[in-house]
Parts: sequence; structure tokens; C-alpha cells
Amino acid sequence: MSDSDELVFAPLGGLGEVGMNCALYGFGPPRRRKWLMVDVGLAFAGEELPGVDLLMPDVAFIEKAKKDLVGIIVTHAHEDHIGALAELWPRLGAPVYMTRFAAGLAETRRLSEPGAPEVPIKVVAPGGRVDIGPFNVEFVAVAHSIPESCALAIRTPAGVVVHTGDWKIDPTPPIGAPTDEKRLREIGDEGVLALVCDSTNVLREGESPSEADVAKTLAELAREARGRVFVTTFASNVARLRGAAEAGFAAGRQVLALGRSIERVVAVARECGYFDGVPALLGPDYLNRLPRDKILALTTGSQGEPRAALARLALDERASVGFTAGDRVVFSSRTIPGNERAVGRIVNALSKQGIEVVTDRDRLVHVSGHPRRAELAKLYAWLKPKIAVPAHGEPLHLSEHSAFARAQGVRQVVRAFNGDVVRLSPGDPGVAARIDHGRLMKDGMILLPTTDDCVAQRRKLAFAGVVSIALALTDKGEMAGDPDVLIAGLPKTSRDGAGLDAAIDAAIFETFEGLPRGKRRDPDFLCGALERAVRNTVDGLWGKKPTVHVLIVEV
Repeated sequence: MSDSDELVFAPLGGLGEVGMNCALYGFGPPRRRKWLMVDVGLAFAGEELPGVDLLMPDVAFIEKAKKDLVGIIVTHAHEDHIGALAELWPRLGAPVYMTRFAAGLAETRRLSEPGAPEVPIKVVAPGGRVDIGPFNVEFVAVAHSIPESCALAIRTPAGVVVHTGDWKIDPTPPIGAPTDEKRLREIGDEGVLALVCDSTNVLREGESPSEADVAKTLAELAREARGRVFVTTFASNVARLRGAAEAGFAAGRQVLALGRSIERVVAVARECGYFDGVPALLGPDYLNRLPRDKILALTTGSQGEPRAALARLALDERASVGFTAGDRVVFSSRTIPGNERAVGRIVNALSKQGIEVVTDRDRLVHVSGHPRRAELAKLYAWLKPKIAVPAHGEPLHLSEHSAFARAQGVRQVVRAFNGDVVRLSPGDPGVAARIDHGRLMKDGMILLPTTDDCVAQRRKLAFAGVVSIALALTDKGEMAGDPDVLIAGLPKTSRDGAGLDAAIDAAIFETFEGLPRGKRRDPDFLCGALERAVRNTVDGLWGKKPTVHVLIVEV
């Protein structure tokens, strides 16, 4: 290691928010630094971005330096860690490393999306090590709510950084290996310069319950039910899917898979051996072909997604198959912040139909895949890091985790956010610089920055509608026929009962007739005058100003 070499950590997503995890580690002189990317995740857009479903980190900074990007590592196959890979990889082009299960899901997803790029993936087993440029990276098995999750021990000439990814301590995971305490202790004895750690559950005391406890509850719910049982959960939670399936079979039921994402995950899980011994699952056609007390269905839609199987069954009154009184729906999941309204809509629709709804408020049907404070304390004791950088959380989580790390005896704690460049070595750690960062939105098939004008325009249209006016004008400045007016998103009448369409027509004619002939012949002036007149007229009658478009055709 030369005197000019530095080791830095630069998050592009996931610090200051939940989801969209993406981070860079850099080593070398500032102008000749080699970079390693960890995770390329996405987040789900909220109502503030109408028409947009997905958000991704803006990788413009590393795209400009992609010749120095030596590799991309995916810690596990959750969408907030891998979901943006296919979209962003063509901009980066670096080798990609992940475990077999994650690679299987990535390939299955690619095959289901026409035109998706074929990303070259190098498979690394949990416990494996790989040299990537100046970084030696060890994949350390950790328990989480998806198979083959790994923390990373990133070794550099400046020291070892442990990047936890998502994890928890579960001594009895139904699927996959438990968190490798022995190996983490050994890495701690080796010496850990910095720990970049999951903050999701830092506000919660104690330890997260085991996934095995949820499987017991699901078995009880399947055995007790008199009608059909529907279990909705995150499709990627293979242990939960297997536990629910085994619960159904043990209760003498046939198990159905409803939703393509569940079908894909189960197929990959079987290939990797995680569904060994579980009979084949049936498709949705069997919902009406089997006795109701002989069915347990695994279904997508735990977050209220409108196109998922659960929403179609609960909300589509025209569907040939739906819920009936006596059915039991188990929400074996947590509601992601921002999805409360969508989930509530489905729960209310089910309750209205007399369907029994079971959530984690009623029974132990969900456990988190993230560590609570007692688990975090164990990890700090195992690793004994010199520096702590809280990650994977909103500002409150990062602040609480910073105080928690200090309470564990870590003297140097850096609270960083997206875009910060944290110098880990040499010298005192801290935020040394800022880099370009931000969010990209997947708008249809196009990636755009969230600052694009189209979003603001859609919000405005959603608030006050649009009036479109087409006008044919002769060379003498006269109308060639009546104008064509289209109104969308406006009420038909005002508060006093006056028709808005008639008022708009009157405003057009009065404004036109009130202009001198010379001004009528000026299309730009005429457009502006009509737009202002119609907008002000509607505002006076409705209290809102719509978007007004005027098209003038000279004939």
C-alpha cells in the first residue's frame, strides 16, 4: 500500500432510505481508484410519481469511471439488492458475482422479459472467496428471508471491511445455513477496520423470532381451517413458501401456486434443492375443482399490488373464481411503508365478503429477516470493528444505529448518506467528498431522472385536468368553423350549477371577438390569450386552474 492509497465507501442508494441498495468501495490513489460495486437494487415508486412503478440508483458517477469498475457483487436476490441489475448493467459492463440461487432467479427473470440483456454471472458459493482487482472478497453465509444471503468480508491492503447486506441471527432456519458465527468471530480476530451494517430493525429490542416458529403457526392455521386457506407472502421467501406448503400437505390439503413470481421462485428453489421432498404444486385451475377444505393456495399480492393474484381474487367482481365465506386469508408478510393504503383496500374488501383475515397482529405469521438490537450487539462483539458505518435505513435508523454502535464501544462512527464518500483509511474516518447521485425512474421502457418535467406535468394534470382547444383560422383572422374543445378531468358543473363546458365555449368566443384583427392573425398571441381566458374562467367557477392547450391551424 503506497502513501497515496485510500480506502473509501461511497453509497449510491440505501443510506437514508429503505430499499434501492447500491454501494461502491474504492481503493487506490484518488485519481486512479479502482471501484467495487455491492448490490444494484431498486425501490418501488409511490403516489408522488404517477405512472412510475420502479426507482433505481443513478449510476452516472461510476458510469463515467466504468473502466475502473472491477466488479459487481450481489449479496442476495431480493429486489432491493438485485432488481436494477438487468437495467443498469449495460451501462457498466463489469463482471458480476453472486450465489447460485441469486443467479438462477436472475436468469429466470431475464427469460421472462423479452429484450432483457444477458448478464455474464460468475457464481460464488457461500463461504467462497474471489479476487476482484485489489479486493479479496469472502462470501460469509448469513440467515435472512431468502436463501444464500451473504455478508461480505472485503479485504484490501488498507484493512478488512465487513459489509453485512441483509441478515439476522436465526439458529434454526428451515432452509439454508444459519449465520456463520464461527467464521465471523474468526474474521473479528483477524481484525476488522470497518463494519457497514444493516440498520433496518435497530429500533427494536431483543432478537427476531425464528422462521421455524412461523412454520408452526402456519401448520396450525391450515389444520384448523374449515374452508380454503390462502397464504400471501413475499414470493422470494423460499423458507416461508416451503413452510406454508408443508403445512398444507400435513393438513391433508393440495397446495396451489397463484402468481408467476411464486412459480418462478419455486422452480429455481427446486433446482437448488430447497424444495426437495415437497410434492409438486398445482395451478389456479384447481381452485374450483377441489373440495374447499382440501386447498391451501400460495398467492402473490401481499403488498396490495393491483395486478397480483390476491387483488384479482378479492377485487374483480367479474372473475369466475373468487373468495367465498369461510375462506381464510393469511398475510404472512409485513406491509412495506407506502403500501398501507393498497393493502388496506384488499383487507377491507375481504372483510366485507366475510373472509377471515389473519395478520401478524393476530398470530405469529411473519418474522423479519433483519437483526434487532440484541443480534446487532452480538455481531459487534464478534467483529470488534474500529469503524462503524450504519447502512440500509432511513435517517432515524442511521442515527439510532450510530448511537448504538458507540454504546458497543466503537469509537469511530460515521453517519453517511447517499452521495457521501467516506474515507475509511488512512487517517481519521469521515465524509471526505460528495459524488453525483440520485434516482432514476423506470417510466414505461425508459429510464429518466425523477426530476424530469413529465412527472410534474402529470401531477398537475391529476390535480386540475386539461382543456384542449383546436381552432382553424383564416388568413383574414376569422374562425373557420367552431373550435373543437376536449375536456378531461374537470367537473361538468360549477358550485352554482353553471355548466363548465358552456362557460369555456363562451370564454373562447368572447376572447376571440374582443381581440383586434391583427392580434388574431398572430398565432402565439392568440394562443396565450385563449389559454389565460379559459384558465381564469374555470378558476372562477371551480377554484382550480386546469392545464390549457390551444392548437391553431391556419387555413
